[in-house]
Amino acid sequence: MSASVWRTLSAVVLTVVTAIWAAPSPAAAGTAGAARDGCVSVRPAPDFYAAGRVASMPLTTTSSRCTTISVSHIRDQADSADRCQTFLVGFFPADGSAATYTEPVEACSTRPGTRTVLATNVADGMVYRILYQVDYIEPSLQIVRYRAWH
Repeated sequence: MSASVWRTLSAVVLTVVTAIWAAPSPAAAGTAGAARDGCVSVRPAPDFYAAGRVASMPLTTTSSRCTTISVSHIRDQADSADRCQTFLVGFFPADGSAATYTEPVEACSTRPGTRTVLATNVADGMVYRILYQVDYIEPSLQIVRYRAWH
């Protein structure tokens, strides 16, 4: 497959993924908000696929007691029994310097309410993306739904 066909296919797949991901789930309605630890949950939309990973749209930490970035409610859209994925976080400094990334972490949502911490000591106002390692791209790109806490 040529590079231009691959780029076009990737763009189409991500457009569909973004539409699916952004659609509200009746089960998730009303679940956004602050937890007791001060962390706020969001359901990040995917932005792009590259080098075997899907990156979320840029997120920004809020002013709160929360100093971690974690994930929960992990689910492979095509296989609801698959509740584990490898994640990492990329931080993008406001001064435009090079991004830094955490080490990959395997996170599983085997029990309700389970959160896996991906980054600690995170300052207020940090811009970041959550990336997950894709397990398959055929017959279509793996879509993993998750909730991020910051």
